[in-house]
Amino acid sequence: MSDLDQTAVIGAGVIGASWTALFLAAGKSVTVHDPAEGVEAQVRDYVDRAWPTLEQLGLVKDGAPGALRFSDDPADAVTGAGFVQESVPERLPIKHALYARIEPALSPGAVVASSASGLTLSEMQDGWKDPGPLVLGHPFNPPHLIPLVEVMGNARTRPGAVDIAERFYAEVGKVTIRVNKEVPGHVANRLQAALWREAIHLVVEGVASVKDVDTAVWAGPGLRWAAMGPTMLFHLGAGAGGMAEFCARYTDSFNRWWDDLGDLHLTPEIAAELADGVGRQAAGIEPAELSARRDALIAAMQVATKNLPRR
Repeated sequence: MSDLDQTAVIGAGVIGASWTALFLAAGKSVTVHDPAEGVEAQVRDYVDRAWPTLEQLGLVKDGAPGALRFSDDPADAVTGAGFVQESVPERLPIKHALYARIEPALSPGAVVASSASGLTLSEMQDGWKDPGPLVLGHPFNPPHLIPLVEVMGNARTRPGAVDIAERFYAEVGKVTIRVNKEVPGHVANRLQAALWREAIHLVVEGVASVKDVDTAVWAGPGLRWAAMGPTMLFHLGAGAGGMAEFCARYTDSFNRWWDDLGDLHLTPEIAAELADGVGRQAAGIEPAELSARRDALIAAMQVATKNLPRR
């Protein structure tokens, strides 16, 4: 067994349970800690429901699932683990209190990756005596289904810790990007936020309904974005001239569009308008059913494109 074959998942909500399923599918042993009542039954049920999708995606390795156990003590949970995925609630006092409990129990060389989306690495590091083991390992939800993980270290991170995290995530089937500079929301959430702000602006201004704005994304550029990123797609959009030709052609258009984009913040009134619009879009279908449809579509797209090259 390698150092990275023994893992711990601290915090077993939806994200932590999804990480647990993925690690087990990769043949890792997993010790889970979460103080919530009934957490063992909930996690085992989540793993059972996620397993067919993991098999469909080809993420279940020979010898899987790995061993799964639960511990009431976070220090016990991380003992002997080479890799720890932390997904506790995003409140600094909670994270700092957890780090104070697990830091003395960590094995030499162990890496702790936080799933945090809204907190920065430097904020979380303040809860450590020696923050060397801590890296950012931010997934997209649910982690067993969406490949992306954003990984980051900084000057206080132990040399090699980010490399170990990237190697571990590759072992369990993830696609990583490295965040080089600390900003709120990291990379992908900022991209989501920018798009959603303009989507809301279009609704508030009466340009289109919530449903039609959503449709404009999934039936239009969203299909292309699932294949390649926006800059590469625009590079291809100008033919042999590439990005230089694209910019020469469309600079005026994009500058005009950017100047006209909305600049707004969520208010109770806007939230109510969005809730009404998405409620009509859902047409009475329960969120659990819509989530199942979403996951089936995402899994099918990944299976269909698994062996196709992309950049």
